Amino acid sequence: MFKSLLGSLITQASCQEGAGYLKRADTEKLHEIFLQYATVERNGEKHITSEDFVRKYLGLFNEDDYNKESVKLIAGIVDMDKDGFISFSEFQAFEGLLCVPDALYKTAFQLFDTNGNGLVAFDEFAEVMRKTVLHKKLPFNMESTFVRLYFGKDKKRLVTYQEFSQFLHDFHEEYGVEAFKKCDKDGTGFISAGDFRDIMMSVKSHLLTKDLKTKVINASGFPQGERKISFPFFMAFNSLLNNMELIKRVYLNATNGHRTQEVTKEEFLHSAQMMSQITPLEVDILFTLCDTLHNTNGRIVYNDLNTITPEQYFKQVTRRVAEIKAVSEEVNMLREPFRVVNFLDRLMSPEERGVLIQILESTYRFTLGSIAGAVGASAVYPIDLVKTRMQNQRTGSFIGEVAYRNSFDCFKKVIRHEGVFGLYRGLVPQLIGVAPEKAIKLTVNDLVRDKFMDKKGNIPLYAEILAGACAGGSQVVFTNPLEIVKIRLQVAGEIAGAQKVRAWSVVKDLGLFGLYKGAKACLLRDVPFSAIYFPAYAHVKAKFADENGYNHPLTLLAAGAIAGIPAASLVTPADVIKTRLQVVARSGQTTYNGVIDATRKIYAEEGARAFWKGAIARVFRSSPQFGVTLVTYEILQRLFYVDFGGSRPTGSELHVATPIEETTKKADHIGGYQVAIPVLTGLETKFGISLPRFSFQKPAQQ
Repeated sequence: MFKSLLGSLITQASCQEGAGYLKRADTEKLHEIFLQYATVERNGEKHITSEDFVRKYLGLFNEDDYNKESVKLIAGIVDMDKDGFISFSEFQAFEGLLCVPDALYKTAFQLFDTNGNGLVAFDEFAEVMRKTVLHKKLPFNMESTFVRLYFGKDKKRLVTYQEFSQFLHDFHEEYGVEAFKKCDKDGTGFISAGDFRDIMMSVKSHLLTKDLKTKVINASGFPQGERKISFPFFMAFNSLLNNMELIKRVYLNATNGHRTQEVTKEEFLHSAQMMSQITPLEVDILFTLCDTLHNTNGRIVYNDLNTITPEQYFKQVTRRVAEIKAVSEEVNMLREPFRVVNFLDRLMSPEERGVLIQILESTYRFTLGSIAGAVGASAVYPIDLVKTRMQNQRTGSFIGEVAYRNSFDCFKKVIRHEGVFGLYRGLVPQLIGVAPEKAIKLTVNDLVRDKFMDKKGNIPLYAEILAGACAGGSQVVFTNPLEIVKIRLQVAGEIAGAQKVRAWSVVKDLGLFGLYKGAKACLLRDVPFSAIYFPAYAHVKAKFADENGYNHPLTLLAAGAIAGIPAASLVTPADVIKTRLQVVARSGQTTYNGVIDATRKIYAEEGARAFWKGAIARVFRSSPQFGVTLVTYEILQRLFYVDFGGSRPTGSELHVATPIEETTKKADHIGGYQVAIPVLTGLETKFGISLPRFSFQKPAQQ
């Protein structure tokens, strides 16, 4: 009696603990949702039936021939008094339970605690297990030593929550061992490849991906043509599947965080011995699996590991919580990409991409790049104006007093003499021109990278540099006319009382060829800038990615800004020369005839330091501009993703796992219930506890 009371108190305490995580939950909203499903009134209080809770609210088992016993067991997790009806207090208590760190174990415990006394007896455990799909396929020996150790020799011992959590952790491994023993009738320590396949497809099916099932487990003669599977191999194989997250960490330790670096077996073993207890046999199996699935030839990359085991429970919940946070903060960029309906999938496969498809892909990227470029340019335009005026300022001894002492002084004087809008002189032609300029740069970089990228998504450093250089060179056809007009408008405000200069008058004065004055200097600036920037951005972004390779928009922004610092600063001399060539020289100022002449005269009259004028302003302009531009470009690709068969930005996909039973994400799942489906699915993916969906056995699909 005392143990029963103690167990109930523990269960209630866990619910109170969950309530502590729900201080922000809207109780009134939760009650409104509860009433939508509460169709039964008992003793003046509304209740939800087991069927309505599982089938209507959770959206599980919604087939006509659903298994009523399974529905009753799942509803019993919430129905603490086990009367077949769920009150609001029980509904709210389970919401709190879903928010505690050990929600999966507590949910599993309440599944087996069928009488609701806060303790699990052997009879309760056996009753639930005998109803599972696994037990029907391969019955577990309820008289085994393992069971007696937990429930006592006479199986009368009641198990507490903490003890049962350890039991569940060990139980499925014991299930595999029991299955091996049944197949090894002679006690040789070996089973046939067919028995191995049967055990893995029944007892360990929840650990297998579709590819692993079809290409490895069902492959004749696996492993390596052997007809017999030893017990050590069986245990190592299952240990490997259970510890894939640790395997990934070993890989990242071996590559210092890089996900595309190839790792040999020897390098992996060395890393494993430094940080884990992974055995050489497990490593052998790992490399055999990767080679079977991907033809890795003894070298693996991070993506090879992702296809070995399905996403586990805690990954599903973590990513589901990330999605919930994104929704609550209204940050759509963190959600699963909005996928535009893609008619191309109906026309041809990615291997059959033709010229038309590639043109459509380029147009798509060009459009998104145009929008991103306009956003980035607008964000930093005042800094760009200050940079231009600082670079155009002559400091020769015969020029007289300089207009601006530094960039900050220039900024203040522009506002004082020309107003706030003076900081945006030349913005309109900038926006007109920056769209195709940035679009062509981003598009060409992506297309060239695609050409050099292998099937695993790897690209060598020289190809990254070449792609960036091509991008920088291709944009000059738009950049030069844009910049010469912009620069002349930006410096026009320096002349007091001067007639207002308009973009169209500048274009007419320059003519077609005049618009390309300084084009050589523009090439000298833009080609090395992009050759530095894009590879730096790709590598910094990879460093900032989380353990799943995903980049939060803030990490994209930071990566873009950091990559812009070396790129913008190192090409400042070319930018100074370009500015001097494109600005109209005033009375008394030196004129220049080409890049070499400008370089020689600037050095002779102003010294080497003149080539670095405006470097700080340039870094403060280019660095955040490209950060904003690229984060906008990648977010647009996430939100409006169309699959043309090419590549998409790495780190762009936040895979919110879709559990087996989850078909919709209900808007009325708030608070803890937003992770209800992943938690319930975790009973299968973590413990292999799968309840039958149908009231009768359906015929197998042919």
